[in-house]
Amino acid sequence: MTLPQPAVQPTRYVVSCLPPDDIDGAAFNIAVEYRGRSLWAVVRLGSCLNAAGQWSYESIPSGREDEWLAEHRFDLETALKLAKEAAPHVTVNGYSVADALRMADE
Repeated sequence: MTLPQPAVQPTRYVVSCLPPDDIDGAAFNIAVEYRGRSLWAVVRLGSCLNAAGQWSYESIPSGREDEWLAEHRFDLETALKLAKEAAPHVTVNGYSVADALRMADE
């Protein structure tokens, strides 16, 4: 019997304005995650970004209405674009991306 060849599919991208090896980098990350049916979500800390650039809580799958899904699921190109637009505006405990970069240089 011949075994099938495994398929490999990327399911997550990380978008950040901080260098990947920055000690605080993970805290400033935004993820673009595959959600099935060729659709992707822009996520951070349990929230999803909509097309208008607003974050909202991502409830459990059974609690998501079709309208909510339509506003928070995108093709990959759109999801990456939205994540890149949002990345410079991430704040962590009152610190902006610019603050984090400045502290890393000190």
